[in-house]
Amino acid sequence: MLRLLLSMVVLLTQPLRYLGAEMKTFSQRPVTNACTLIMCNSVENGLPGRDGRDGREGPQGEKGDTGSPGAVGLAGMPGPAGPVGPKGDNGSAGDPGPKGDSGPSGPPGLPGMPGPAGKEGPSGKQGNIGPQGRPGPKGEAGPKGEVGAPGMEGSAGPRGPTGSKGDRGIPGERGAPGNAGAAGPAGAVGPQGAPGTRGPPGLKGDRGAPGDRGAKGESGLPDITALKQQVEALQRQLQNLQASFSHYKKAELFPNGRSVGDKIFKTEGSVKPFQGAQELCMQAGGQLASPRSATENAALQQLIIAQNKAAFLSMTDNDTEGKFTYPTGEPLVYSNWVPGEPNNNGGAENCVEILTNGKWNDKVCSEQRLVVCEF
Repeated sequence: MLRLLLSMVVLLTQPLRYLGAEMKTFSQRPVTNACTLIMCNSVENGLPGRDGRDGREGPQGEKGDTGSPGAVGLAGMPGPAGPVGPKGDNGSAGDPGPKGDSGPSGPPGLPGMPGPAGKEGPSGKQGNIGPQGRPGPKGEAGPKGEVGAPGMEGSAGPRGPTGSKGDRGIPGERGAPGNAGAAGPAGAVGPQGAPGTRGPPGLKGDRGAPGDRGAKGESGLPDITALKQQVEALQRQLQNLQASFSHYKKAELFPNGRSVGDKIFKTEGSVKPFQGAQELCMQAGGQLASPRSATENAALQQLIIAQNKAAFLSMTDNDTEGKFTYPTGEPLVYSNWVPGEPNNNGGAENCVEILTNGKWNDKVCSEQRLVVCEF
Protein backbone atom coordinates (compact mmCIF):
# COMPACT_ATOMS: atom_id res chain seq x y z
CA MET A 1 0.00 0.00 0.00
CA LEU A 2 2.77 2.38 0.99
CA ARG A 3 4.67 1.51 -2.14
CA LEU A 4 1.71 2.44 -4.29
CA LEU A 5 1.36 5.84 -2.68
CA LEU A 6 5.06 6.55 -3.18
CA SER A 7 4.76 5.67 -6.84
CA MET A 8 1.91 8.09 -7.29
CA VAL A 9 3.85 10.89 -5.64
CA VAL A 10 6.74 10.29 -7.97
CA LEU A 11 4.45 10.39 -10.94
CA LEU A 12 2.96 13.71 -9.92
CA THR A 13 6.34 15.29 -9.57
CA GLN A 14 7.69 14.22 -12.97
CA PRO A 15 7.60 16.57 -15.85
CA LEU A 16 4.77 16.34 -18.31
CA ARG A 17 7.14 14.79 -20.85
CA TYR A 18 7.70 11.88 -18.51
CA LEU A 19 4.00 11.59 -17.89
CA GLY A 20 3.30 11.53 -21.60
CA ALA A 21 5.86 8.78 -22.06
CA GLU A 22 4.32 6.82 -19.32
CA MET A 23 0.89 7.32 -20.69
CA LYS A 24 2.09 6.15 -24.07
CA THR A 25 3.60 3.10 -22.45
CA PHE A 26 0.49 2.57 -20.49
CA SER A 27 -1.69 2.78 -23.57
CA GLN A 28 0.35 0.05 -25.20
CA ARG A 29 -0.26 -2.32 -22.36
CA PRO A 30 -3.17 -4.68 -22.28
CA VAL A 31 -6.30 -3.10 -20.98
CA THR A 32 -6.87 -3.96 -17.36
CA ASN A 33 -9.33 -2.97 -14.72
CA ALA A 34 -8.74 0.47 -13.21
CA CYS A 35 -8.55 -1.08 -9.79
CA THR A 36 -5.08 -2.37 -10.58
CA LEU A 37 -3.73 1.21 -10.39
CA ILE A 38 -5.92 2.60 -7.67
CA MET A 39 -7.00 0.63 -4.77
CA CYS A 40 -10.70 0.22 -4.70
CA ASN A 41 -10.86 -0.19 -1.04
CA SER A 42 -13.04 1.99 1.11
CA VAL A 43 -11.79 5.26 2.70
CA GLU A 44 -11.32 3.57 5.82
CA ASN A 45 -8.58 1.59 4.23
CA GLY A 46 -6.85 4.56 2.45
CA LEU A 47 -7.13 7.87 0.56
CA PRO A 48 -9.42 8.12 -2.45
CA GLY A 49 -7.70 8.18 -5.86
CA ARG A 50 -7.74 11.06 -8.36
CA ASP A 51 -10.48 11.23 -10.98
CA GLY A 52 -7.95 11.68 -13.73
CA ARG A 53 -9.56 14.79 -15.28
CA ASP A 54 -6.18 16.49 -15.40
CA GLY A 55 -4.66 13.79 -17.55
CA ARG A 56 -3.95 14.09 -21.31
CA GLU A 57 -6.41 13.02 -23.95
CA GLY A 58 -5.67 9.54 -25.03
CA PRO A 59 -4.76 8.62 -28.60
CA GLN A 60 -7.50 8.48 -31.21
CA GLY A 61 -9.02 5.10 -31.48
CA GLU A 62 -9.31 3.10 -34.74
CA LYS A 63 -11.99 4.01 -37.28
CA GLY A 64 -15.21 2.28 -36.49
CA ASP A 65 -17.38 0.29 -38.94
CA THR A 66 -19.55 2.22 -41.39
CA GLY A 67 -22.93 2.89 -39.92
CA SER A 68 -26.22 2.11 -41.69
CA PRO A 69 -27.32 4.76 -44.22
CA GLY A 70 -29.67 7.41 -42.97
CA ALA A 71 -33.07 8.26 -44.45
CA VAL A 72 -33.12 9.84 -47.95
CA GLY A 73 -33.27 13.61 -47.70
CA LEU A 74 -35.72 15.84 -49.61
CA ALA A 75 -34.90 16.51 -53.32
CA GLY A 76 -33.16 19.83 -53.84
CA MET A 77 -34.28 22.53 -56.28
CA PRO A 78 -33.45 21.65 -59.94
CA GLY A 79 -30.33 23.31 -61.18
CA PRO A 80 -30.23 25.56 -64.26
CA ALA A 81 -30.54 23.86 -67.71
CA GLY A 82 -27.22 22.95 -69.19
CA PRO A 83 -26.15 23.91 -72.75
CA VAL A 84 -27.77 22.06 -75.68
CA GLY A 85 -25.62 19.16 -76.71
CA PRO A 86 -24.70 18.32 -80.37
CA LYS A 87 -27.37 16.61 -82.51
CA GLY A 88 -27.26 12.87 -82.18
CA ASP A 89 -27.26 10.40 -85.06
CA ASN A 90 -30.61 9.46 -86.58
CA GLY A 91 -32.08 6.43 -84.95
CA SER A 92 -33.13 3.37 -86.92
CA ALA A 93 -36.50 3.58 -88.67
CA GLY A 94 -39.34 2.36 -86.53
CA ASP A 95 -41.96 -0.12 -87.64
CA PRO A 96 -44.76 1.43 -89.74
CA GLY A 97 -47.76 2.40 -87.71
CA PRO A 98 -51.22 1.00 -88.34
CA LYS A 99 -53.10 2.35 -91.38
CA GLY A 100 -55.26 5.32 -90.48
CA ASP A 101 -58.96 5.50 -91.17
CA SER A 102 -59.98 6.77 -94.60
CA GLY A 103 -60.85 10.45 -94.61
CA PRO A 104 -64.24 11.67 -95.83
CA SER A 105 -64.67 11.86 -99.61
CA GLY A 106 -64.16 15.33 -101.05
CA PRO A 107 -66.80 17.04 -103.20
CA PRO A 108 -66.89 15.84 -106.83
CA GLY A 109 -64.75 17.89 -109.19
CA LEU A 110 -66.01 19.67 -112.26
CA PRO A 111 -66.32 17.42 -115.34
CA GLY A 112 -63.24 17.62 -117.54
CA MET A 113 -63.17 18.38 -121.24
CA PRO A 114 -63.72 15.29 -123.41
CA GLY A 115 -60.43 13.93 -124.62
CA PRO A 116 -59.65 13.20 -128.26
CA ALA A 117 -60.94 10.01 -129.74
CA GLY A 118 -58.57 7.14 -129.09
CA LYS A 119 -57.17 4.85 -131.73
CA GLU A 120 -59.34 2.03 -132.88
CA GLY A 121 -58.68 -0.83 -130.52
CA PRO A 122 -57.87 -4.41 -131.56
CA SER A 123 -60.72 -6.65 -132.55
CA GLY A 124 -62.24 -8.43 -129.60
CA LYS A 125 -62.56 -12.17 -129.24
CA GLN A 126 -65.27 -13.83 -131.23
CA GLY A 127 -68.47 -13.84 -129.26
CA ASN A 128 -70.89 -16.69 -128.82
CA ILE A 129 -72.90 -17.64 -131.86
CA GLY A 130 -76.13 -15.68 -131.76
CA PRO A 131 -79.56 -16.86 -132.83
CA GLN A 132 -80.12 -17.29 -136.53
CA GLY A 133 -81.11 -14.00 -138.13
CA ARG A 134 -83.84 -13.35 -140.61
CA PRO A 135 -83.13 -14.20 -144.24
CA GLY A 136 -81.06 -11.48 -145.90
CA PRO A 137 -82.02 -9.55 -148.99
CA LYS A 138 -81.81 -11.14 -152.39
CA GLY A 139 -78.24 -11.14 -153.64
CA GLU A 140 -77.03 -9.63 -156.87
CA ALA A 141 -77.49 -11.60 -160.09
CA GLY A 142 -74.73 -14.10 -160.72
CA PRO A 143 -72.71 -14.37 -163.94
CA LYS A 144 -74.62 -15.29 -167.07
CA GLY A 145 -74.85 -19.02 -167.57
CA GLU A 146 -74.16 -20.94 -170.74
CA VAL A 147 -76.72 -20.80 -173.54
CA GLY A 148 -79.27 -23.56 -173.09
CA ALA A 149 -80.71 -25.77 -175.78
CA PRO A 150 -83.28 -24.01 -177.97
CA GLY A 151 -86.79 -24.47 -176.65
CA MET A 152 -89.96 -25.26 -178.54
CA GLU A 153 -91.38 -22.36 -180.50
CA GLY A 154 -94.27 -20.87 -178.53
CA SER A 155 -97.56 -19.76 -179.95
CA ALA A 156 -97.83 -16.18 -181.08
CA GLY A 157 -99.02 -13.87 -178.30
CA PRO A 158 -101.59 -11.14 -178.66
CA ARG A 159 -100.41 -8.04 -180.39
CA GLY A 160 -99.30 -5.36 -177.95
CA PRO A 161 -100.47 -1.79 -177.98
CA THR A 162 -98.92 0.51 -180.51
CA GLY A 163 -96.11 2.46 -178.97
CA SER A 164 -95.73 6.17 -179.17
CA LYS A 165 -93.99 7.54 -182.21
CA GLY A 166 -90.27 7.70 -181.72
CA ASP A 167 -88.13 10.76 -182.23
CA ARG A 168 -86.90 11.43 -185.72
CA GLY A 169 -83.41 10.12 -186.25
CA ILE A 170 -80.54 12.29 -187.34
CA PRO A 171 -80.00 12.43 -191.13
CA GLY A 172 -77.46 9.97 -192.47
CA GLU A 173 -74.22 11.00 -194.08
CA ARG A 174 -74.30 11.92 -197.75
CA GLY A 175 -73.11 9.16 -200.00
CA ALA A 176 -70.14 9.44 -202.33
CA PRO A 177 -70.91 10.61 -205.90
CA GLY A 178 -71.40 7.80 -208.43
CA ASN A 179 -69.28 7.16 -211.51
CA ALA A 180 -69.97 9.30 -214.58
CA GLY A 181 -72.30 7.71 -217.13
CA ALA A 182 -71.47 7.00 -220.79
CA ALA A 183 -71.54 9.93 -223.24
CA GLY A 184 -74.88 10.43 -224.99
CA PRO A 185 -75.35 10.59 -228.78
CA ALA A 186 -73.92 13.58 -230.62
CA GLY A 187 -76.02 16.68 -230.31
CA ALA A 188 -78.23 15.28 -227.57
CA VAL A 189 -78.31 17.11 -224.25
CA GLY A 190 -77.96 14.87 -221.23
CA PRO A 191 -79.90 15.28 -218.02
CA GLN A 192 -78.81 17.99 -215.64
CA GLY A 193 -76.22 16.82 -213.17
CA ALA A 194 -76.42 17.11 -209.42
CA PRO A 195 -75.61 20.52 -208.01
CA GLY A 196 -72.04 20.98 -207.02
CA THR A 197 -70.80 21.94 -203.60
CA ARG A 198 -71.56 25.41 -202.48
CA GLY A 199 -68.81 27.82 -203.23
CA PRO A 200 -67.47 30.44 -200.87
CA PRO A 201 -69.75 33.48 -200.38
CA GLY A 202 -69.15 36.29 -202.80
CA LEU A 203 -68.82 39.95 -202.09
CA LYS A 204 -71.94 41.70 -200.88
CA GLY A 205 -73.76 43.21 -203.85
CA ASP A 206 -75.48 46.56 -204.11
CA ARG A 207 -78.95 46.83 -202.69
CA GLY A 208 -81.56 46.35 -205.40
CA ALA A 209 -84.71 48.35 -205.97
CA PRO A 210 -87.71 47.31 -203.78
CA GLY A 211 -90.03 44.85 -205.51
CA ASP A 212 -93.81 44.87 -205.65
CA ARG A 213 -95.72 43.87 -202.50
CA GLY A 214 -96.76 40.22 -202.54
CA ALA A 215 -100.17 38.73 -201.85
CA LYS A 216 -101.28 38.08 -198.25
CA GLY A 217 -100.27 34.64 -196.99
CA GLU A 218 -102.42 32.05 -195.20
CA SER A 219 -103.01 32.16 -191.44
CA GLY A 220 -100.41 30.31 -189.29
CA LEU A 221 -102.98 28.97 -186.75
CA PRO A 222 -103.01 25.43 -188.15
CA ASP A 223 -99.22 25.22 -187.61
CA ILE A 224 -99.57 26.35 -183.97
CA THR A 225 -102.23 23.71 -183.31
CA ALA A 226 -99.99 21.00 -184.72
CA LEU A 227 -97.09 22.25 -182.54
CA LYS A 228 -99.27 22.10 -179.41
CA GLN A 229 -100.23 18.55 -180.20
CA GLN A 230 -96.58 17.58 -180.52
CA VAL A 231 -95.76 19.24 -177.20
CA GLU A 232 -98.58 17.37 -175.45
CA ALA A 233 -97.36 14.09 -176.91
CA LEU A 234 -93.84 14.81 -175.66
CA GLN A 235 -95.16 15.60 -172.19
CA ARG A 236 -96.97 12.27 -172.05
CA GLN A 237 -93.80 10.50 -173.11
CA LEU A 238 -91.83 12.32 -170.39
CA GLN A 239 -94.33 11.31 -167.73
CA ASN A 240 -94.10 7.69 -168.84
CA LEU A 241 -90.31 7.84 -168.73
CA GLN A 242 -90.34 9.43 -165.26
CA ALA A 243 -92.66 6.73 -163.91
CA SER A 244 -90.49 4.00 -165.42
CA PHE A 245 -87.30 5.56 -164.05
CA SER A 246 -88.80 5.95 -160.58
CA HIS A 247 -89.77 2.30 -160.54
CA TYR A 248 -86.31 1.27 -161.74
CA LYS A 249 -84.64 3.55 -159.23
CA LYS A 250 -86.51 2.02 -156.27
CA ALA A 251 -85.67 -1.50 -157.40
CA GLU A 252 -82.01 -0.61 -157.94
CA LEU A 253 -81.60 1.10 -154.56
CA PHE A 254 -83.11 -1.72 -152.49
CA PRO A 255 -81.48 -2.81 -150.23
CA ASN A 256 -77.94 -1.46 -150.67
CA GLY A 257 -78.53 2.12 -151.80
CA ARG A 258 -79.78 5.49 -150.64
CA SER A 259 -81.15 8.36 -152.74
CA VAL A 260 -80.82 12.05 -151.81
CA GLY A 261 -82.14 14.49 -154.41
CA ASP A 262 -80.33 13.73 -157.66
CA LYS A 263 -77.57 11.80 -155.87
CA ILE A 264 -77.43 8.05 -155.23
CA PHE A 265 -75.12 6.32 -152.70
CA LYS A 266 -74.60 2.60 -153.36
CA THR A 267 -72.35 -0.15 -151.95
CA GLU A 268 -71.69 -3.74 -152.86
CA GLY A 269 -70.38 -4.51 -149.34
CA SER A 270 -66.70 -4.97 -150.25
CA VAL A 271 -63.79 -3.36 -148.38
CA LYS A 272 -60.66 -1.97 -150.05
CA PRO A 273 -57.85 0.55 -149.49
CA PHE A 274 -58.59 4.09 -150.65
CA GLN A 275 -56.91 3.71 -154.05
CA GLY A 276 -58.70 0.44 -154.83
CA ALA A 277 -62.06 1.85 -153.69
CA GLN A 278 -61.59 4.95 -155.85
CA GLU A 279 -60.78 2.86 -158.95
CA LEU A 280 -63.78 0.57 -158.37
CA CYS A 281 -66.18 3.54 -158.25
CA MET A 282 -64.65 5.12 -161.36
CA GLN A 283 -65.04 1.86 -163.28
CA ALA A 284 -68.74 1.85 -162.32
CA GLY A 285 -69.15 5.40 -163.68
CA GLY A 286 -69.19 7.20 -160.32
CA GLN A 287 -66.81 8.30 -157.59
CA LEU A 288 -66.32 7.71 -153.88
CA ALA A 289 -69.07 9.17 -151.66
CA SER A 290 -68.80 12.96 -151.20
CA PRO A 291 -71.56 14.19 -148.84
CA ARG A 292 -71.99 17.96 -149.29
CA SER A 293 -74.77 18.54 -146.72
CA ALA A 294 -76.13 17.19 -143.45
CA THR A 295 -78.97 15.50 -145.36
CA GLU A 296 -76.58 13.65 -147.66
CA ASN A 297 -74.37 12.72 -144.69
CA ALA A 298 -77.39 11.28 -142.82
CA ALA A 299 -78.41 9.17 -145.86
CA LEU A 300 -74.84 7.85 -146.17
CA GLN A 301 -74.79 7.08 -142.44
CA GLN A 302 -77.92 4.90 -142.77
CA LEU A 303 -76.21 2.93 -145.52
CA ILE A 304 -73.04 2.17 -143.51
CA ILE A 305 -75.06 1.39 -140.36
CA ALA A 306 -76.75 -1.39 -142.33
CA GLN A 307 -73.25 -2.72 -143.22
CA ASN A 308 -71.84 -1.95 -139.71
CA LYS A 309 -68.57 -0.75 -141.26
CA ALA A 310 -66.79 2.58 -141.60
CA ALA A 311 -66.43 3.80 -145.22
CA PHE A 312 -63.92 5.92 -147.14
CA LEU A 313 -64.99 9.35 -148.46
CA SER A 314 -63.50 10.90 -151.62
CA MET A 315 -61.72 13.83 -149.90
CA THR A 316 -57.94 13.92 -149.18
CA ASP A 317 -55.27 16.41 -148.07
CA ASN A 318 -52.52 14.98 -150.30
CA ASP A 319 -51.82 18.39 -151.89
CA THR A 320 -51.71 20.50 -148.69
CA GLU A 321 -51.50 18.94 -145.23
CA GLY A 322 -54.62 19.72 -143.19
CA LYS A 323 -56.54 21.16 -146.17
CA PHE A 324 -58.99 18.52 -147.41
CA THR A 325 -60.48 18.92 -150.89
CA TYR A 326 -62.80 17.04 -153.25
CA PRO A 327 -61.29 15.09 -156.21
CA THR A 328 -61.90 18.19 -158.36
CA GLY A 329 -59.68 20.28 -156.05
CA GLU A 330 -62.61 22.24 -154.56
CA PRO A 331 -62.47 23.03 -150.80
CA LEU A 332 -65.02 21.35 -148.55
CA VAL A 333 -68.47 22.97 -148.38
CA TYR A 334 -69.58 20.69 -145.52
CA SER A 335 -67.83 18.64 -142.82
CA ASN A 336 -68.78 16.61 -139.73
CA TRP A 337 -65.48 15.90 -137.95
CA VAL A 338 -65.13 14.07 -134.66
CA PRO A 339 -64.07 16.62 -131.98
CA GLY A 340 -60.27 16.98 -132.13
CA GLU A 341 -60.07 15.70 -135.71
CA PRO A 342 -58.43 15.84 -138.18
CA ASN A 343 -55.18 15.41 -136.19
CA ASN A 344 -52.95 13.57 -138.72
CA ASN A 345 -52.04 11.02 -136.04
CA GLY A 346 -48.67 9.48 -136.91
CA GLY A 347 -48.15 12.00 -139.73
CA ALA A 348 -49.74 9.81 -142.44
CA GLU A 349 -53.54 10.27 -142.17
CA ASN A 350 -54.39 11.80 -145.55
CA CYS A 351 -57.79 10.16 -146.21
CA VAL A 352 -61.21 10.52 -144.57
CA GLU A 353 -63.52 7.84 -143.17
CA ILE A 354 -67.14 8.20 -142.05
CA LEU A 355 -68.02 6.24 -138.90
CA THR A 356 -71.34 4.56 -138.12
CA ASN A 357 -72.28 7.57 -135.94
CA GLY A 358 -71.98 9.85 -139.00
CA LYS A 359 -68.79 11.58 -137.75
CA TRP A 360 -65.65 11.98 -139.88
CA ASN A 361 -62.07 11.02 -138.98
CA ASP A 362 -58.81 11.34 -140.92
CA LYS A 363 -57.31 7.90 -141.62
CA VAL A 364 -54.31 6.20 -143.21
CA CYS A 365 -55.17 5.55 -146.87
CA SER A 366 -53.78 2.00 -146.83
CA GLU A 367 -56.41 0.85 -144.30
CA GLN A 368 -59.31 -1.34 -145.54
CA ARG A 369 -62.71 0.42 -145.47
CA LEU A 370 -66.18 -0.13 -146.95
CA VAL A 371 -66.54 0.99 -150.60
CA VAL A 372 -69.51 3.36 -151.08
CA CYS A 373 -69.86 4.95 -154.53
CA GLU A 374 -71.74 8.07 -155.52
CA PHE A 375 -73.71 8.42 -158.75
